[in-house]
Amino acid sequence: MDIKELYKLYQQHPTITTDSRDCPQGSIFLALKGDNFDGNKFAAQALEKGCALAIVDEKEYVADDRYILVDNCLQTYKDIAREHRRQFQIPVIGITGTNGKTTTKELVKAVLSEKYNVLATEGNFNNDVGVPKTLLRLNKEHEIAIIEMGASHPGDIKTLAETAEPTCGIITNVGRAHLQGFGSFEGVIKTKGELYDYLRTREDGLVFLNADNDYLCDLLSEDDSLWVTPYSTDVEKQYECISGEVIECSPFLKFRWRKPLMELEETGASTKWHKIQTHLVGAYNIDNLLAAVAVGINFEVDRKQICHALENYVPTNNRSQLVQTEHNRLIVDAYNANPSSMAAALQNFMLMEAKHKMVILADMLELGECSGEEHQAIVDMLGEMQLDQVWLVGGEFAKTTGHYRHFANVEEVKKALADERPEGYTILIKGSNSNRLYQLPELL
Repeated sequence: MDIKELYKLYQQHPTITTDSRDCPQGSIFLALKGDNFDGNKFAAQALEKGCALAIVDEKEYVADDRYILVDNCLQTYKDIAREHRRQFQIPVIGITGTNGKTTTKELVKAVLSEKYNVLATEGNFNNDVGVPKTLLRLNKEHEIAIIEMGASHPGDIKTLAETAEPTCGIITNVGRAHLQGFGSFEGVIKTKGELYDYLRTREDGLVFLNADNDYLCDLLSEDDSLWVTPYSTDVEKQYECISGEVIECSPFLKFRWRKPLMELEETGASTKWHKIQTHLVGAYNIDNLLAAVAVGINFEVDRKQICHALENYVPTNNRSQLVQTEHNRLIVDAYNANPSSMAAALQNFMLMEAKHKMVILADMLELGECSGEEHQAIVDMLGEMQLDQVWLVGGEFAKTTGHYRHFANVEEVKKALADERPEGYTILIKGSNSNRLYQLPELL
């Protein structure tokens, strides 16, 4: 059965479920596979619970005409999602990057929602299952879609871009993350650049470019076919770029922005800056904020609406979050960690004014052969900081040389906090999500 026929069936049954525990009446069950499960085994159960059809990719599970046999269920999921996306002639913004892509997605959504009905990736559904899931939520009310794209192996962004077919894109940055999957830092750059590669296949392909990132600039050429809207914090680039400057960060980031001076001079508009007090912790967030400004300007969101959206955005996802407890002030950044984001968080923490400082850091994962070197670099950085306490969590940090306290896992940290909870501290909590440091704020 070709994709056109499959899509017609989807239109008759416009709900696809991949979970046999959640089977809305008349929906389609699609049998995905994982490392520890095979959805084909649950197809019959899904039909019994209310699904009208079951898409499977193993012939032995086909029992009657309610089963649709395909070569690969995951690919079929992507194909149906792409066909659905093609029913909507709307801008689709693809966002990827080593750090900041989820925060940037949320900021872009906030800005565009001031003027448009926006569909955006929910949570962290940014992989080859999450992207189709998001696309299938598109309906005729939506005017713009924002699709976050994650990657841990070469070719991942290429596949997701070919599914979502974005009209424009943002690569927030490139850093040393998932090196075990990419093989090298060069592999990271090439994979993120696959978003630009896809956009080059479109006549209207547009890139919102972080012009301060040399790696991203090197992915473009002077005769590139892409349209480019650049943004920068470099005063020497303010003539051609949307400009931004950090005003203060104590601890919330306050910044200012303005359109390219070239554009302002041509139109005779005022060259004054627009100041914004945000609820984000970390000067590094200015890149994410400027990306949202650039998108807003491109889609003709009024400057007052842009400022309103960014001033009122409050993070709630363990990313750059300030949490004031009864005993301490916490900087919670416990959703993700890699060498570049860890270093940026520590550099920002170093600049914060606080009487007593403490850090609780957990392992950075998927760094392959570089893991030892990268964890030691973080420990060396800690040695240059004035900190009252340093707690390191996980087996990778345990291999480093440094006179810091080590814990095998978050459970050991929780036991220690029960006996010796710090009080009156400003505490940075940072680590990969699987370390579960997000459990600590309620104990601090």
